[in-house]
Formats: sequence, structure tokens, C-alpha cells
Amino acid sequence: MRATSLYLLMAFATALPGGLHEYHVNGHAQGTTYHITYYAADSIFTRRQADSLFDKLDSSLSGYKTYSLISRFNASADGIVMDEHLQKVIKHSLDIWRDTNGESDITVAPLVQAWGFGPRPSTALPDAAAIKTILGCVGSAKLHLRGNKLVKDKPCVTIDVNGIAQGYSVDVAAALLESRGIGNYLVEVGGEIRVKGHKQPAGERFTIGIESPGRDEPDEPTVKKLLTTTHGGITTSGNYRKFYTSGKKVISHLIEPHTGYPIQNDMISVTIWAPDAITADGYDNALMAMGLQKALRFMQHHRDMEAYFIYHKADGSIADTATAGFYKMLVEP
Repeated sequence: MRATSLYLLMAFATALPGGLHEYHVNGHAQGTTYHITYYAADSIFTRRQADSLFDKLDSSLSGYKTYSLISRFNASADGIVMDEHLQKVIKHSLDIWRDTNGESDITVAPLVQAWGFGPRPSTALPDAAAIKTILGCVGSAKLHLRGNKLVKDKPCVTIDVNGIAQGYSVDVAAALLESRGIGNYLVEVGGEIRVKGHKQPAGERFTIGIESPGRDEPDEPTVKKLLTTTHGGITTSGNYRKFYTSGKKVISHLIEPHTGYPIQNDMISVTIWAPDAITADGYDNALMAMGLQKALRFMQHHRDMEAYFIYHKADGSIADTATAGFYKMLVEP
């Protein structure tokens, strides 16, 4: 999911009536791009400040930075002391793991690595014996929070928070904007979004595009739907962007924690609206893993979120559906 004009690597402002300016802050962070739009009388959040914020978050949450707390935990024999960012992400991740009966599990890191989607190169696909061995190191029941320490049962237990960290990063940036009195903004990191308020000065709602795989080129998505909202986090998980083929098999980056194999079901993508981006980001992969019918039943018991699903029908055609609340946010493209 992407809004427009996300790739301008600069900061600029547009003058508006009433003394306000529309500020745009754009750049690279966390292996992707970020885009922040806010409305204020002065430039009180800059590109330098944004880069500093994301660098600080990377030092805690990035599995690709050897010096990060995540990397230090993964290399440790029994655990580490966490900072506030890692504590919040781990606590939220464990809550979602329990709520989804393990469909969302940050200890899938060794499986992600084995299937070729981790921070290190992978030369061959794992066989059944290798998967069985790796599964002995997977499962969030092997993680324990003891004060500000994160402890693991086995040295082989490693974690990957990529499925929730960008949503959390979006929330941290949004909180910083609000702490400076900014009440109208859009923050986007790698397609994960949080909005509050309205565009100024007309008071229009922010409009966000939802992608669907192209009819002829599945890896070239097109905007399928538009939604508008005045608050909340919006994130998307899909299996049509990050994958590779091995023979006739399509290997998705989304790994089923219980079986150890890439997800193979009717789902193409899930877009979630939630009050904050960490919640939306934390649940979207889990709903992908559930498959459509189970995901729809799950959402019946989670009225604080809304979801939009793109899926394959039995005949192979592509269809979509959504919760009632999500339909209310959709507008005609």
C-alpha cells in the first residue's frame, strides 16, 4: 500500500491560507522509504530529526544491524536487557501471539532465514528434516519477560520483528509530531501508515490507496481501492511482492509458524485499520496465515479493528471482501 509522492527525498513546504504551511519530510529508513506530511505554522519536524529518530529505532529493532539489540539477543545464549522500544514491541508481539493462537510469532526468525528471506544469504531450500530441527527453536512460549530483560529457553531461539517494527516506528513518529502540537498529519514508512486530522486548509480527509496484484503482472500492483479516515493506523500484508520461485513452487516470505513452511492458502493480501499502526501491523500477517474464512471469523471478535481482504476464489479468479466498518471507509477511485 502506497500513497502518492512517497519517493521525493527532500523536505519542502507549501504555503497555505491562515498562516499554515504543508510540510513534507521524505527519506530512506529501515531498508525502505518514509514520507511525513504535517500542517503547522513553522517547520518543527525536519528531515534530520526524522533520520535521527529512525536510526535510533534501528539500533533497537533492526535484524539487519549487527549492533542492534535484536541482533545482540539473537547472538546471546540466554537473553539481554531491553530498551523501551524493544520492550513495547516484544510485549505487543506476545499479546498478539496469544490472541492469534500462535499464527503471529516473532520466533520464526530461523525459518525466515532458512527459506531465504533473512539477513544472511541462503543457498538451498530446507528439507523436511531441517524444518523439523528448526521448529525446535520456534515458539514464543520459549520467550520470557523478566523485568526489563528478555530471556530465552534455548540459545537457538531468535526473533524477527519486521512484521511489527515498521508499524511501531510509524506510531513513534506520530507521537513525536503530536508532542509538538501537530494535530493534522500523515506518517508512512514502507507502506505502513498512520493519520490524524485532516488536510489543511479545506479540511478534507486523507485518502489512501490499497494495492492489488496486476491482472497480467502480479508483481506490478495497481491501486484497487481508496479509503479515507481521520485517525488510526493502516497496514497491508501481501504475498505478491516478496517471493521467489523454485521450480514450479512459489515461495512466499510469510512463514507458517506451526508447520515451518511458507503460507499456501487463498489469501493475496490483508489491509487492516486499527487505532494505531503497531496493532494493525502486528495482526496483518496473522490474518494472512489464517486464510479467508478463519480470518473473517476472527474479525467478528475484534471490533476495534477493520479489515479488507483480497483472495483467490476456488476457480483461481481474484475477489475481495471486507468487514462492515472497512466498507464505510472506502470511496470510489
